Amino acid sequence: MVLESLRVPIVAAPMAGGPSTPELVAAVAAAGGFGQLAAGYLTVDAVAAQLAATRAATAAPFGINLFAPGPAAEPATYANYLAELGASFPLGTPNHDTDAWAEKLDLLAADPVAVVSTTFGCPTSVEVDRLHAVGTEVWVTVTSPAEARIAVDAGADALIAQGAEAGGHRATFLDDPADDPVDPLGLLTLLQLLTAVTDRPLIAAGGIATGAGVAGVLAAGARAAQLGTALLRCAEAGTNAVHRAAIGSTEPTMLTRAFTGRRARGIRNRFLLEHSADAPAAYPEIHYATAPLRAAGRAAGNPDEVNLWAGQAHSLSSEQSASELVSDLAADTKTALRKALSE
Repeated sequence: MVLESLRVPIVAAPMAGGPSTPELVAAVAAAGGFGQLAAGYLTVDAVAAQLAATRAATAAPFGINLFAPGPAAEPATYANYLAELGASFPLGTPNHDTDAWAEKLDLLAADPVAVVSTTFGCPTSVEVDRLHAVGTEVWVTVTSPAEARIAVDAGADALIAQGAEAGGHRATFLDDPADDPVDPLGLLTLLQLLTAVTDRPLIAAGGIATGAGVAGVLAAGARAAQLGTALLRCAEAGTNAVHRAAIGSTEPTMLTRAFTGRRARGIRNRFLLEHSADAPAAYPEIHYATAPLRAAGRAAGNPDEVNLWAGQAHSLSSEQSASELVSDLAADTKTALRKALSE
């Protein structure tokens, strides 16, 4: 199993929209961790190009993440919201698609990688078997014991446990506004609940930025820690300039549907404060509709109109190279574990 072969129990989170690059995957692998590409929002041809570039950059095994498709939203649920935004911002056309889920599975069955991870849902048992047949492990991102049971029943090899602290989109199988009053599970609580219901290996994700944080999730039962926000300022990451400049500030984060129609954690800015309360659950329809306003914000260098996805510990991030960061975190993890055992 991939996790058993790692020299360092650190996995690079797949960050769609640009941050995850072949260079970042290679740098994390060089330090003994495990890198992942992000296939979300990319065409099949672009994914194939990313696979080729990554293989040219490293001989190490790596993974790729797919977005599981969800149900379409009724236009009536988001019409008023887009009308409100359209009075002040450039908008595109709302659209629902599957993010080429089936076509990307075809590609990965023909051109296998070590791991295929999924977000927003779980592959069917038939799809899992198809990936297993070509030697690929399947890791499913879960946010609750109920989702974990679904993933285990489908044949998942490992579970990525995403706590509420995590930056970017919540990986919930369904984004139901009726669940909003219920506090999403924090990572430590989630790990304890998952270890009580499954013996599948766990990869912990959410708010991990230090060696002590990695040590903490290992002590709680995880096999590895998945880091995303901590890597955003690394030179190898393809983070856009506005996003990169915002990471590491003292500004807090918040959950919102304002930019994409699906709950996600980002650094608080004016757009989130003004539009989160009215944003409907309509993903990816809202994502496509707000693409022009986000592009305009990036072009203008305006952080108040850009989705600044980040976890709760983003202020602890650094500008080290990815290899240096992973190596330092590995050393700090050992120190933290020794300290805990000696006290």
